[in-house]
Amino acid sequence: MTGDVLRGLGAGASLLPRTGEDPPVTIPRGPAREAAERELSKPMYHENDPSLLQRALNRFWEWVDDLFTAASGATPGGGFGLLVIVLAVLAVVAALWWRLGTPRRAPTSSPALFDDRPRSAAEHRAAAEAHAAQGHWNQAVQERMRAIVRSLEERALLDPRPGRTADEAAAEASLTLPAHTARLRTAAQEFDDVTYGGRTATEAAYALMSDLDKTLTHTKPTLTHSPLPQGAPK
Repeated sequence: MTGDVLRGLGAGASLLPRTGEDPPVTIPRGPAREAAERELSKPMYHENDPSLLQRALNRFWEWVDDLFTAASGATPGGGFGLLVIVLAVLAVVAALWWRLGTPRRAPTSSPALFDDRPRSAAEHRAAAEAHAAQGHWNQAVQERMRAIVRSLEERALLDPRPGRTADEAAAEASLTLPAHTARLRTAAQEFDDVTYGGRTATEAAYALMSDLDKTLTHTKPTLTHSPLPQGAPK
């Protein structure tokens, strides 16, 4: 409708009714078009126009349609071939997600292992067992790691130090318990993954950490001595 009006007025339109005696009154094409645009800009002509959001959605779906049309044209088998490829990709992604679990998020920092409320190793163990009995494996793993570190502090194998992280505790404990270095590092990594990395602990992870706690309790430390100065009496 808008185009018809503009074309009519653009060619020169009569603005006054013609009579038998008066000559027709016309205006040039430019002013006629401007007059038509002013007329058609009135709200009464746009009551049924789609909203800005609807126009944006229409443009988006047109783009999606063009994209899939181009992709199906370049894919063997056309649209059906494209569908098969998409389903295959989704199947691979689902298989990787099921196999690897939620992607790890590396912690930007390593907060302290303990909170501001000091507790004994026995208290941490009791809390860990209580969480494990309810199937709360995240909390159980956290408390068991705290029990391990607190136990080493109580045995004077680690100096009590506020703000120590799980990784630091594992590295320091490995100096006097070198046979358990790998398990200590694994326990610290499990603690970090659960506490700061968004991972979900399992019963098996808790069982391994609990076994490490019991093993360390009965392990004698390896005392390290500084080498004697050259010439010093032995």
